Amino acid sequence: MSFVPVNPRPFLQDLVNKDVIVRLKWGETEYKGRLVSIDSYMNIQLSNTEEFIDRKFTGTLGQVLIRCNNVLWVTAAGEKEDGDRGEKMEE
Repeated sequence: MSFVPVNPRPFLQDLVNKDVIVRLKWGETEYKGRLVSIDSYMNIQLSNTEEFIDRKFTGTLGQVLIRCNNVLWVTAAGEKEDGDRGEKMEE
């Protein structure tokens, strides 16, 4: 089996102005919000951000900047099919 590396930048550029979920490397922390921008280092700016810890809604944060080295993964909010998420995440 061979592995072909994929450039994540076009994927992330396609998600600008869409709702995304960002999972951090540290703990069980996730942020859901609108992807405002991404820079050349892949730092992420979100608006209307909601924080989830251990899949439980913990609060609304508004504008958030996430440094690239803290990100485990990013996905479009509608693509995450996990029934265990908090009710607020299902919106």
